[in-house]
Amino acid sequence: MTALITRNELQASIDAGTVTVVDALGGDYYAKQHLPGAVALVRDDVDDLAPSLLPDLDAAIVTYCSNPACPNSGQVADRLTALGYTNVRKYREGIEDWVGAGLATESA
Repeated sequence: MTALITRNELQASIDAGTVTVVDALGGDYYAKQHLPGAVALVRDDVDDLAPSLLPDLDAAIVTYCSNPACPNSGQVADRLTALGYTNVRKYREGIEDWVGAGLATESA
């Protein structure tokens, strides 16, 4: 199972520039709203796009999707781990929690 990260830990990592955030919703969801600096990567594209989007297998990576009921972030995190990424965590509460806390988002 993928390790979890809290909103406060994730915010601190984003502010410090020490994490790559992966939006596992992609598509229109990503275009409308995503966490600051996040890259879009959905499960079906992980094998093809991860090597170029995430070239460092040891970099800190955090996946997220909409909320705890959404399976996407876990699926992307599991696939990244299977591909050899060593520092993958999941923000289980997702963008709904982030927005609910009044934190900034970006749009494409």
